[in-house]
Amino acid sequence: MSDKVVCDHCHLEFSKNVMIEDNGHYFCCNGCQGVYHLLSDQGLDSFYDKAKNVKLAPPTEQYEDSSNFDAPAFYEKFVKTNSDGFSEVSLIIEGIHCSACVWLNEKALHKMDGVVEANINFTNNKAHIVWADEVVKLSQIIDMIRAIGYNAFPYDASLQEAHANKVRKDYYLRMAVAIFAAMNVMWIAVAQYAGYFTGITQEMKTILNIAEGVLATPVLFYSGWVFFRGAYYGLRNKVVNMDLLVATGASTTYIYSVYITIMERGEAYFDSVSMIITFVLIGKFLEVLSKKSAADTLDVIGKHLPSEIKTLQNGKISSVKLDDVNIGDTVVVSSGERVLIDGEILKGEGSFDESNLTGESEPIYKKLGDKVISGTVSIDADIQYKATKDFEHSTLSNLVTLLESAINKKPKIEQLANKLSEHFSTTILILSFMTFLAWWLWPHSFEESLMVGISVIIIACPCALGLATPVATLVGLSLGTKKGILFKEAAQLETMAKADVLVVDKTGTITHGKPEVVQENMIEEFDKTILYSLVKSSKHPVAQGVKRFIYTDEEVLFDEYMQVPAKGIVARYNGLLILGGNYQLMQDNEINSDFTSDKTLFYFAIDKKIVAIYELEDTVKEGAKELIEDLFAKGIETIMLTGDHKKSALHVSKQVGITQIKYELTPQDKLAYIEQLHHEGKVVVMVGDGINDVLALAKADIGIVMGSGSDIAIDVGDVVLMNNSLKSLLDAFKIAKTTFALIKQNFAISLIYNGITIPLAMAGLIIPLVAAISMSFSSLLVVGNSMRIKVKWNN
Repeated sequence: MSDKVVCDHCHLEFSKNVMIEDNGHYFCCNGCQGVYHLLSDQGLDSFYDKAKNVKLAPPTEQYEDSSNFDAPAFYEKFVKTNSDGFSEVSLIIEGIHCSACVWLNEKALHKMDGVVEANINFTNNKAHIVWADEVVKLSQIIDMIRAIGYNAFPYDASLQEAHANKVRKDYYLRMAVAIFAAMNVMWIAVAQYAGYFTGITQEMKTILNIAEGVLATPVLFYSGWVFFRGAYYGLRNKVVNMDLLVATGASTTYIYSVYITIMERGEAYFDSVSMIITFVLIGKFLEVLSKKSAADTLDVIGKHLPSEIKTLQNGKISSVKLDDVNIGDTVVVSSGERVLIDGEILKGEGSFDESNLTGESEPIYKKLGDKVISGTVSIDADIQYKATKDFEHSTLSNLVTLLESAINKKPKIEQLANKLSEHFSTTILILSFMTFLAWWLWPHSFEESLMVGISVIIIACPCALGLATPVATLVGLSLGTKKGILFKEAAQLETMAKADVLVVDKTGTITHGKPEVVQENMIEEFDKTILYSLVKSSKHPVAQGVKRFIYTDEEVLFDEYMQVPAKGIVARYNGLLILGGNYQLMQDNEINSDFTSDKTLFYFAIDKKIVAIYELEDTVKEGAKELIEDLFAKGIETIMLTGDHKKSALHVSKQVGITQIKYELTPQDKLAYIEQLHHEGKVVVMVGDGINDVLALAKADIGIVMGSGSDIAIDVGDVVLMNNSLKSLLDAFKIAKTTFALIKQNFAISLIYNGITIPLAMAGLIIPLVAAISMSFSSLLVVGNSMRIKVKWNN
């Protein structure tokens, strides 16, 4: 019996265990599920009756017809109207692979009447477009993008992930073909080179040339198609790019080699064709691999939020969609759950963890009438509260909106390779053509002149220039991985190397983010297994800190056990009253103490006598002070931003030696401070770990997150310190500076090589055969230099 089921949208069959089940319906992917619900919401589900046995196209193909972008259903799902009355949409631009592509698309869009704003993020090819719908239609904007050689479709996390995988697979196949063919061509070339020096018959040379040509043909026309396509659209839009130089050099060499093979005279250079395409394609593939994950920060936040929320309706608790909760509805939150919508407590009390939102390290006690904020977590409270906002206007939703703005306005990283290649390509093509004319008019034969002109293009092929950045950054990424440092994108190494300011969060970054016992005050001797058993089951951070301090393998069984929200724990053991918690719990049970401390206190009492008092605080991480000192020595200014209160902030700053601090800041305050630093011309690196840091992390030039941070912060950050060590943070700066220095060395090698060899080729002193070998050697120099640094670091 088959275990396959049919997708309720596309009608394709898949195994049941890989299908998405949704209220009795089955879908093969999130895209089909989304389209099904979209049709249902629009009252168009009768479509499936008409297309009952028809297998539909995958969701990514639904937007090939640009007129679909003007459909009301599309607008409802993907298009928003801003406060100024303009329409906004997020699109993925297919085919972007360099900053020149970004420039071309933005320039073309800005020229259109009605387009107010067009910003494209190179890291994920996501475009944010604002336009006046009464002046220009979205379908016309899409047609413009397609007219200049690119494609666009609405941003949808599931569709984008599938599309990104398709692009990576396409590059991999093209590169695999190129490498396979190039390796075999080089084996044949060995015989060619040997025969060149020892003697070989023209008949045998022609046979070898044909064999090389057969292998080089798929490399040029299949693997190298991306360069021809880029060159075509570049010329069409009056942009001279590196693709044009690669395509010109490879195709001219190929045509010349075909001519030589047919005429059976001179030397063919099919090996050069293969090497040109293969080396540069590897560089492009490395760029594809270095792209960020397809899902951007906004979808990451949505992914980590439940899609439903519990509400109280007619005395019964039921689950509803977040967007269906209205102001005034009663929401139910249990212990350990996250508050998703802002409101006011109607029933219940307890402690809430607001550290991820505000940076406040200690839990906040909430009671009847107090406000609860979306994004905070209930520690021990089972409450019912009245929604004072809907989800769209909640604190968490506003945080998402600001985050999107921060990401869209994030400064673009300018790649030195793209700047150089734009002028480099034009210059080489002009020099090659002028060399050809000069030799032909000198006069020399057409074949000899063409060979010299081709030699200029081949020897100046931007392999070394194209590999200078990818190989160096690959080494940097590899070093980072070994040190427990995850750089999400290669370009971040260069930006981090130029950093002027390091902005650090306090809770969870400089400190451990959880209270630890720093002093045990014993008043009377007691059995510590009783205390351990008391605090073991509590979720409260203070109780957990005591538990870690007195850890034991033994436990006792209580006669009674009850947790008192925001106060502590009450139990009975062998008839004795056992109390553990704050001073308020002691007073409620008529127990007094004159013990004072500026730290958080946990009281433990047996039979109404305090037998021990534990002092706790959020302790500073090892190496924090050394980190600040090292960064200061490197000329990097360090500033601490925290949502915690002044007393706690000053206490920590004195321990680690940070002189510039800002405390009691909201996420928006942190964002504003980062913007202020940008206005001062500073390159800012931000280190944080919580939801309260995501705005600042997104706005900073580089956002670094501790591996123990919140899922949202980790996905927002550019760099993740997997082992939470501050030493890793210092290593990240060292690796970035080493890598950037390596990039500059590689560029120097490439430019010096071109500066020497191009004049020699123009003088006719280098034939294409030597040019091909020299071109390969220049690439090996760049790779060898990069490996040298790697060996040095490993030792």
